[in-house]
Amino acid sequence: MRSRAPWVLVTPALVAIAAFFFVPIVAALLLSLTDFDLYALADPANLRVVGLENYARLVADPVFRKALANTTYFVVVAAPLSIAVSLGAALLVSSSLTRFASLFRTAFFLPVVTTLVAAAVVWRYLYHPRVGLLNRVLAFFGVAPIDWLGDPDWAMPAIILMSVWKGFGFNMVIFVAGLQSIPTRLYEAAALDGAGPIARFFHVTVPMLAPTFTFVVLMTMIGHFQLFAEPYVMTQGGPGDATLSVVLLMYREGFRWWNLGYATATAFVLFAIILFLTLVALAIRNRGAVATGATLEAGGGRTVGAGA
Repeated sequence: MRSRAPWVLVTPALVAIAAFFFVPIVAALLLSLTDFDLYALADPANLRVVGLENYARLVADPVFRKALANTTYFVVVAAPLSIAVSLGAALLVSSSLTRFASLFRTAFFLPVVTTLVAAAVVWRYLYHPRVGLLNRVLAFFGVAPIDWLGDPDWAMPAIILMSVWKGFGFNMVIFVAGLQSIPTRLYEAAALDGAGPIARFFHVTVPMLAPTFTFVVLMTMIGHFQLFAEPYVMTQGGPGDATLSVVLLMYREGFRWWNLGYATATAFVLFAIILFLTLVALAIRNRGAVATGATLEAGGGRTVGAGA
């Protein structure tokens, strides 16, 4: 009887997890193998099992390839930029030389708690080609006005700029926690060895922040692959699908044109891409951790020897 007690206690939780996590995933996977659309929604008799046809359509669909290219462009440019800004802000608010650090920390984090839709609406007015604040500032320096959200070449950079502003505060908090976990004695020992601020940053701060970097990179990459609200509110995917993301395409297919089978296939392709890149990043991190550990161990030995 005693051996069954743990199972009795955890069974409600397991049932809830299965009902709200695994069952929807399996249902969505099965849905992606069908042509579930508006006709099937009206009458289930119209539902047909098409196997992998939806996935084959995705490969041949130029709109999906355009959306995937836009999303990749967004991830490749916005993610490193966001991480760099976050780290710079974290170093700024963590420095003992910075006055009013709490004020800066609060100001940098404010965009994170702001509603994304509200922020996107405000930025849409900032980008307005005639009355937007950004073009007025550029005009002060003699730069011709730019149609930020109407020009295909500028629309995605405009969304990237807004996204970096909106999200860098979250990663900044994580970096601040990582910086506070680095022992001060490492900096003191490096300073005694004659290392300057730049050397201490690359040989102490960066290696000790490696686990934090891994977490931030993975979370940022996963979040950026799910780009949706910014183009939905600011450009509706335009102009000319220049800002159409994979998730926005999935929303269009699923909830505007009611091609739910095709939309769920899009979701699983995106999931496969994110899973593959996550595994690659973890593999690179594991190989780097071995090398970094060996370097720190060797460096620590020299420092102790010098200090003695």
